[in-house]
Amino acid sequence: MNDAFFAAVISFGGGLVVLLALLCVIPGMRSGVRRARGALAQGSLHWWHLLGGLGGATLVAGQAITVSVLGVAMFTVGVVTGQTISGLLVDRAGLGPAGPQAITPQRLAGAAVMLVAVVVTTGGGASAADGKIWLLILPLIGGAAVAVQQAINGRVGVAAANPMTATLVNFVVGTAALVAGWFISIMLRGGPGPLPSNPLLYTGGLIGVAFIALAALVVRWIGVLVLGLSTIAGQLTGSLVLDLVLPTHDAPVTASTVFGVSLALVAIVVTVFRRWPRRERVSRQADETPAG
Repeated sequence: MNDAFFAAVISFGGGLVVLLALLCVIPGMRSGVRRARGALAQGSLHWWHLLGGLGGATLVAGQAITVSVLGVAMFTVGVVTGQTISGLLVDRAGLGPAGPQAITPQRLAGAAVMLVAVVVTTGGGASAADGKIWLLILPLIGGAAVAVQQAINGRVGVAAANPMTATLVNFVVGTAALVAGWFISIMLRGGPGPLPSNPLLYTGGLIGVAFIALAALVVRWIGVLVLGLSTIAGQLTGSLVLDLVLPTHDAPVTASTVFGVSLALVAIVVTVFRRWPRRERVSRQADETPAG
């Protein structure tokens, strides 16, 4: 349609329609809405915790403005950098439901390895910027906003005791923000082109619902940084599989791409690996030593 904002409105709006339909038939979602309202009244949930959808809207806005100038590769590097750094800081501040998590050398190493993995996989792409590298600030902000989004969506999910309620709030706010951005876009550059006829292209909102709900559910256990790294690794791995099974261009999958995807998985292992505490090893060895 030559209109990234309207495409995002369709995706978010389609997801919102599905969630409103589920709200009518799933009692747990309605109970979650009541619990979230109660948490707001009691002060355990703040009004700004409901603005997670702005994170996705910010990312889409940055994409609409910068991809044609920076290219997809540089945009991806910017988003991953912003999301990873923000994930470290958000976890440190305890903004998510998992509580404060220190910025350890291990977590820094995992974040650095992931950034290298993305640069290797995408090939960098800096030449596409054509002297407008300053636009990289927009995907950096978008990536940082996504990390905050995941944290506060998790807060809403915990308060509502239902991740689907958090997903509904996310889609309401995100759709509203994107519609406002689309109206501004219409005034600046005109309306969209013809709608595509392939019905599968309208199912992106369903995937978004599943992703946001899953993220709101698991962020309380693994934190924002590990969630972000896992998401990035999943995107890279899924992209590699699609390029192998359903290629959209004639260029072959290179060894650097495979290496980059593998490195992304290594980044997660580096971040979450826990050494067996020495005291526990000594105790176990003592228990296993034969008496006498």
